[in-house]
Amino acid sequence: MKVSGIICEYNPFHNGHLYHIEQTRKNGATHIVCVMSGNFVQRGDTAIMDKLERARLAVKCGADLVVELPVAFSLAPAESFATGAVWLLKSLGVVDELSFGSETGDVLALQKALSATEEASKYMVDEIVSIMDRGYTYPRALASVVDSIDENAGKILASPNNLLAVEYLKALKKFGCPMTPFTIKRSGADHDSPEASGGFMSASSVRERILEGKGGYCAYVPDVWAQSLREAANSGRIGDLRRLERVILYKVRTASMDEISQVSDMASGLDSRIYSARMAGSLEELLFTIKTKRFTMARIRRIILSLLIGITREDMAGFPPYGRILALNERGREVLAYAKGKATIPFGTSLAKLAEKNKKAGRYAFLEGRASDIYGLSLDTITSAQNDFRAKIIIDME
Repeated sequence: MKVSGIICEYNPFHNGHLYHIEQTRKNGATHIVCVMSGNFVQRGDTAIMDKLERARLAVKCGADLVVELPVAFSLAPAESFATGAVWLLKSLGVVDELSFGSETGDVLALQKALSATEEASKYMVDEIVSIMDRGYTYPRALASVVDSIDENAGKILASPNNLLAVEYLKALKKFGCPMTPFTIKRSGADHDSPEASGGFMSASSVRERILEGKGGYCAYVPDVWAQSLREAANSGRIGDLRRLERVILYKVRTASMDEISQVSDMASGLDSRIYSARMAGSLEELLFTIKTKRFTMARIRRIILSLLIGITREDMAGFPPYGRILALNERGREVLAYAKGKATIPFGTSLAKLAEKNKKAGRYAFLEGRASDIYGLSLDTITSAQNDFRAKIIIDME
């Protein structure tokens, strides 16, 4: 048995993700465990489709076991996102390999970029702060300083999948994980590219076509996904952040300065900008009133959604207290059987039962349930509340 871990969002799953799984199998993986974002994703947005359906379809397309990345980590910066996901794979106790995509396709080059990043973060803090004081985001400031250390490393960090890959390597190093890193060179359309290439289309382009009702994406996603996405669109089950406009505006208008200041990943001065923006009359106005060159729009959206859900700095202390299983097949059951006695945190399908494990687990389950209740309001056909605690996980036996 060789168990490979994949960190993903599948928002939605497309041909590039299928290629990734196929290449991971070709590299010897007999079992694949995916850690997947739930109903809210790292770009600060709603997922295009409910997490249970995305997990079910992921198993149809080659995953064996899908574990949810808690919302506190799925709505976090790249470092925390990667740390939480790697922690879950490590905690399962049986994962041999971490498989991820990158623009470079070269683990050694990524490891060198990590070394340059660590050097910059340790010895060149003043230079990074100086660049940020001129209005640049932390990622851009870090990449600029790294470029002065190692020009090739700077180029590597300029690509989004490479940057996330470096964070995965950092997390592996932090935890002393025995997992072997394995990277697959990204093929076809670039990250966030509006154009299809070589049979591949970026997830952002697929999402745009779905949300705008354009069509033309079915050739770039597996058939089971195309069918499910069409059915979700026809039945009003496509998630859209714009439908949360009124509840977001309500939350910002009624939140105290102290509540805003306690939100996860809040930066000095950003809390004041959010509080001052409570007069905004639309979601777009709110976001652009808060926006400055120093903060990416994705970070602002993540913070606003964290405020809405109630995710605080205190919630980010430590690591996920449990692994909630969203979908699995027979090979997934074999992984769980193999992990018995080796896993260092509880894994299970019932959010209610996981909530009973300890105080932190109860808090995380509460946030997850609240996030799903809010997500239900982002659908054209609003769902009932407390679905997350009543959800039944189906084992795919096909």
